[in-house]
Amino acid sequence: MSRIGDFRSREHRERYVERYVDAMRVAPVPSKELDVDTAFGVTRVYRWGEPGGRPIVLLPGLSATAACWAPLVGDLSAEHPVYAVDTIGEPGMSVQTAPLRDHADRARWLDEVLAGLGIDDVHLVGGSSGGFYAVQQAIHAPERLGRVTLLDPTTVTVRFARSVMWIGLLATLVDRDPLWRLFLRRMAGGDVLDRADVRLILAGIRNFRARMPPQFRPPADRIAAIRVPVLALFAGRSRVHEATRAAARFRELLPEAEVELWPEADHLMWLTERNRRRIVDEILARSVSPSG
Repeated sequence: MSRIGDFRSREHRERYVERYVDAMRVAPVPSKELDVDTAFGVTRVYRWGEPGGRPIVLLPGLSATAACWAPLVGDLSAEHPVYAVDTIGEPGMSVQTAPLRDHADRARWLDEVLAGLGIDDVHLVGGSSGGFYAVQQAIHAPERLGRVTLLDPTTVTVRFARSVMWIGLLATLVDRDPLWRLFLRRMAGGDVLDRADVRLILAGIRNFRARMPPQFRPPADRIAAIRVPVLALFAGRSRVHEATRAAARFRELLPEAEVELWPEADHLMWLTERNRRRIVDEILARSVSPSG
């Protein structure tokens, strides 16, 4: 079996790209579209805003792509350059050419992307599995990071909920739209399948064979050794894990981190207007460079 993420066929790619274009239309028009060469392939990155100030880099959740950040990029880019990445090995416009053997490789990939963009002192923001990837970056390659914000990160301190794992496994085996739709509703909270960015996740699952290292909890001592300032926001109504326990464990392992539990938030917490505004304020408040 190939260890390179790719579309199932040319026809599958064409179907996916239609959905991708629809989803990207919801976001403000990017200032720049970039393709960054790395040892693992070419990575698609979109920039909103102009250089200057601490750069904010957004990592999407599993199969979500840069399009998932449409609700945030307009407000964030008014004050900072904002970069949204299509994760290599997952659906999107990035093209993988070499396998990612482990999460150290994955951190090396993102470090090469940041180097190719010519940015450092980065405020790295990750949602869902993107939060897991941001933690791995802080563990394995923190040199270009200035700060990290996690939005209901998965499998950092607790496992996925069993119900999500079983639905995901069944959907993988049967591979039918109704089960994948159930899986996404379970992940996102509520009926969000009328959103172009969420429909794109479904299109990615159905049309792309992702190839990423397994997502297991990092060793506790590796989390405890993180020295990059971290804000971790957990969604109290998340159904992908036990958020209260996840937040408490994160606070225990990294006492210097800022950890908050938002009781009324669903897993994809940035999709609702009230939470979107709060998240933007939290990110901007922590994106001021130490140099001013």
